[in-house]
Amino acid sequence: MLNLTNGSKKEKEILLLLEEAHRIRINNLSKSIILTNEALGSSIAINNKSLEAKSYSQLALYYMVVGEMEKATFFSKEALQIFTDLNDEKGIADAKYSLAGVYYKTNLYHLGLVAFIDALKIYQKHDDFYNQSRTEKSLGTIYGYIGDQNNALKSYKNAVRNAKRVKDLNLESNVYNNISGILAKNGKLKFAMDFINKSISLKEKTDDIRGMAYALYGKAKVFFYLGVFDKAEAYYFKALDIHKEMGETTGLAMTYTKLGEMYFEMKKLNLALEYALLGLEIADNLKLAMSTIKLNKLTYLIYKALGEFNLALEFLERYQKEKEAVINAQTLKVIENYEMISRMEVLKNESKLNKEKQLILEKNNLDEINAVRMRQEFLSIMSHEIRTPLNAITSIVALLEDEITKEGGKLLESLQFASSNLIKIVNDVLDFTKLDSQKSKLEKSPVNLSELVQKVVNVYEKQAQDKGLKLKLNFDVKGKYPYLLDETKITQILNNLISNAIKFTERGSVEVSVILLKIKSNYDKILFEVKDTGEGISKKDKNEIFESFSQIKPILTRSQGGTGLGLAIVKKIVELHESKIKIKSAIGKGSTFYFTLKMNRVLASNLVLKETGKEIDLSGKKVLIVEDTLINAALLTKILSKWNMVSEHVVNGKQALKVVGEQLFDFILMDIHMPEMNGFEVTRLIKTTKNLNNETPILALTADTMLTADNYEVSCFSGFLWKPFEIEKLKQALQAVAL
Repeated sequence: MLNLTNGSKKEKEILLLLEEAHRIRINNLSKSIILTNEALGSSIAINNKSLEAKSYSQLALYYMVVGEMEKATFFSKEALQIFTDLNDEKGIADAKYSLAGVYYKTNLYHLGLVAFIDALKIYQKHDDFYNQSRTEKSLGTIYGYIGDQNNALKSYKNAVRNAKRVKDLNLESNVYNNISGILAKNGKLKFAMDFINKSISLKEKTDDIRGMAYALYGKAKVFFYLGVFDKAEAYYFKALDIHKEMGETTGLAMTYTKLGEMYFEMKKLNLALEYALLGLEIADNLKLAMSTIKLNKLTYLIYKALGEFNLALEFLERYQKEKEAVINAQTLKVIENYEMISRMEVLKNESKLNKEKQLILEKNNLDEINAVRMRQEFLSIMSHEIRTPLNAITSIVALLEDEITKEGGKLLESLQFASSNLIKIVNDVLDFTKLDSQKSKLEKSPVNLSELVQKVVNVYEKQAQDKGLKLKLNFDVKGKYPYLLDETKITQILNNLISNAIKFTERGSVEVSVILLKIKSNYDKILFEVKDTGEGISKKDKNEIFESFSQIKPILTRSQGGTGLGLAIVKKIVELHESKIKIKSAIGKGSTFYFTLKMNRVLASNLVLKETGKEIDLSGKKVLIVEDTLINAALLTKILSKWNMVSEHVVNGKQALKVVGEQLFDFILMDIHMPEMNGFEVTRLIKTTKNLNNETPILALTADTMLTADNYEVSCFSGFLWKPFEIEKLKQALQAVAL
């Protein structure tokens, strides 16, 4: 029963919905699902996690009953996660009970057994006799399936005792039905009939229509064992009518199975085959393992009796395969392990318990590896799908600069700002996830540190001026040599720290300092510092600002915007350099973010410099554009025409392979994500098969920021450009690889 004594009016309304859904489940399960979905929506709306989890747990149970096992599994796991986060033991037990029901009704008896025992321990701890009865009854069912009748009857006995404690006639009736089935199988038909009649009598008192169908099914089984087939047939069809009316697909599969067995016993082979195949279709769809096993064996026997030996052999093989998958050594091992665990708890055998914990940790590590892999695949797709249209937006904005009227200048400026801001948000999310999954690595090259820092600071001069702030740069590194560093990541760090400092400073200044601290034999130790005169950060916020999606107090108005990932990204990039980001701050006095890096010097003798010379003329150069997104192809064509270049467009890899055998190009711009063949495959074939463009430079154009030299073969490419790209960078890339 649900507690209605405390909580707000809305919470009480939700609890009443859940209570009503539970009450009417025996007669109107579809209405129960509707009411519980309504409760779930309301729980989410008021952000009540406990009620949200209760709704998920009930939905899981109802969907399991109607045979929608995927939904039942999903809702059970959602409930379990929330209850675990809330440290709600009773909720955890309810979610595990629902999940166990899904497991044992499919082919995962070992997992069902584990989850039911876990739930039972919690119910026993809280003296929850109602749920103890339900769980013991389900355990009895599993033990019965795997042939352990002693444990089955023991569990049923406990279930009846607890049902009587809470005076729940439906629970008591359900257990009597199961006991009747075991007694009938063992030939104790008089006692079996007594128990099933008790079950039916109690169902009549409670008006449990759905439960009555199972009781009638149980009585039909007893008549079947007695050899009274006409009465068995009548009761089976009564059960079928109710199952159909209630949408009880699991019950339909069970009843079709028994009808098939009965007609086979009566030598009515065509009827037997008809019902066996009806049951098998449902059992396969719902993954009802025991029904599938029985029906495959029955169908084998029917086809054998009909002389259809090829079909008989097919179903015999199916039967053996299903049986081995379900009743296997793993199930028995779990039973043995749980009995052993119970003994170990009495004996306080800590070493064995630690071994069990280690096995669980190893499994969790494997699950985490799989989760990371799936997350990377998702991010790769998301990166491409989001950044591809962004490329179109930024390219259009850049092209409009030459054609826009003065009146539209401000609109264009707003569009530029909005698109740039959106790109930054998307990049923040993708960069953080890439760093969080340890997918990111440092890609170092010789860089002039002074020029790099000056460029970054220059970007923010106007933003600082617009707020009336002074932006200062103090660069105190005397050496003229370049350093070996990851230019992109250093830029990310400085961008985030400077933009944050400006964002949270209303008056005064922002000062960026780069200072040489120590000179070693092969590296310099350099301090990076960004100091502002803003409001400062409290001690409490200092511990939180580097967490993902964390935003300190001034941003709660949302006037500054942002994802709350900037400092989290900074922290992870600095840690990638084997250093730590630190902060000094006081309320009302501003903040200073600082870190030190060891940077390897690159001596002139070890540095190969490109000759700059004059800018290469691209006029008349011929370009093949391989791009499946038409708007991006059209924009590329327009951009290239500005430099008097000639372009040809194909929409997929197959067309590209045909064209490169017919025409010689000066450049190929290759999209990576395309249907049929991706850009890597096409490029490899261009470079390794006979055609006119084996030596033509190929630039990869991709919106997928998860691509790196470590996870894909990139040696065939002359360079990479990530969408959305700056038009000037495209020009520079073409000039750099021009033959």
